[in-house]
Amino acid sequence: MHLVEQCLSTRDQEPKALACYGLLLQDQVGGKEGILLRFVDGRPIRSLTVQFLAWCCTRLEAAGKKALLLIWDNASWHSSRQVRQWLHEHNAQVKQSGQGVRIVCCFLPTKSPWLNPLEPNWLHAKRKVAEPARLLSAGELADRICACVDCIHEEYLSILENLS
Repeated sequence: MHLVEQCLSTRDQEPKALACYGLLLQDQVGGKEGILLRFVDGRPIRSLTVQFLAWCCTRLEAAGKKALLLIWDNASWHSSRQVRQWLHEHNAQVKQSGQGVRIVCCFLPTKSPWLNPLEPNWLHAKRKVAEPARLLSAGELADRICACVDCIHEEYLSILENLS
């Protein structure tokens, strides 16, 4: 497949990029793999990272999990003070109450994406959903990615969720 750079209309109101948080779930006992995805309204920032982590913990707790080993790169929205503070408070609350999912963070060395087990999934998904002849809308791209990795297309994370 040969991709050709497409020209964007100056009147196009669609987002020019699509940001997404992803969590690769690997079940060592059953050998099953899955991906949790949440797309972002805008770009990934600290408060959206906290929302994503809280959402993941809710999903994992419902599945009977007790801990999450989180392998992260050093993106600013992963290692910010707000996110570290939330992680600390979250883990303390889980320890105190005995309920919830504890999160253990492992940061990857700088410029080492090949160490992240989720990266090959992104690579294959990008190749499967790309269309060489036309640009996909953000919604169509999100739908195709979710279909490709076999996950539910959840509502977009947005800053507005923090206000409620």
